[in-house]
Amino acid sequence: MSKLSGKVAIVTGASKGIGAGIAKGLAAEGAAVVVNYASSKESAERVVADIKAKGGTAIAVQGDVAKAADVKKIFAETKQKLGRLDILVNNAGVYNLLPLEALTEDDFHRHFNINVLGLLLATQEAVKFFGEEGGSVINIGSAITSINPPQTVVYTATKGAVDSVTRVLAKELGPKKIRVNSINPGVIETEGTTAAGVIGSDFEKQFIALTPLGRTGQPEDVALVAAFLASDESRWVTGETLAVSGGLR
Repeated sequence: MSKLSGKVAIVTGASKGIGAGIAKGLAAEGAAVVVNYASSKESAERVVADIKAKGGTAIAVQGDVAKAADVKKIFAETKQKLGRLDILVNNAGVYNLLPLEALTEDDFHRHFNINVLGLLLATQEAVKFFGEEGGSVINIGSAITSINPPQTVVYTATKGAVDSVTRVLAKELGPKKIRVNSINPGVIETEGTTAAGVIGSDFEKQFIALTPLGRTGQPEDVALVAAFLASDESRWVTGETLAVSGGLR
C-alpha cells in the first residue's frame, strides 16, 4: 500500500513548478489531490490529466489564497468532492527580485498577501476540516533565508515570516494532532525561474557554485520530501524547516 493511500491533500499554487511536482508526487503515493490555481486553469487541468493518466485521483479548484472568500471556497469544494482533508501544502507564492530603490507599496503588499497572508488563511481553514486524527501542514519556504542575497529584501522577508509561522503554529496546533513543517528549497528549475531569466544565467551559476551537490534542483526533489512530511513516516516531526537545497547555505 502506498504511504498516502486514503488521504486527501490540497496543494495551493499547483498548476506549475514546485506545486505541480508536489501534487504529482503526493498522488503517486496514493493521495487524492486538489490542484489549486489562481488563474492558470489550463495548466492546472494538465496537471490533473497527468495524475489521472497514471491512475491517480485529482481535481482542479480555482481560488486566490490571498482572498478569504476564495480560500473558503477551495476547502468547501474539497470537502464536497473528496469528502475529507488530511494534508495542506502551502505552496502558492510570488517573487519579484528588485533593488531597494525599486520597491513599491503594491509590490510589498502583493508578496505578503500571497506568501504570508495566503498561507495563514489556508491553514486557518484547514484546521476546521482536518479530522480528529489531525493533519499535516507543509509550508514552502526558501533557502534564501539562509543566503540573504541582495535585491531580494521583500521576498526574503516573506520567507523569513514563513519560517517563524511554521514554528509558532507547530506549537499552537500540536495539541490538535496537526503537524506543521516547512520545506526550504534552493534554486529549482521551473517555468517561473526560467521565465524570470534565472535558469542559464550568471545568477544560477553563482548558486550552483555554492551548492555542494553541484546542480539546480528539480520539482521532484521537493516532492519526495513533501510526501515524507505528509505521511505517517514523519509522525514525530513538527516545527521543522527542512532545507531541500543540495546543501546550499
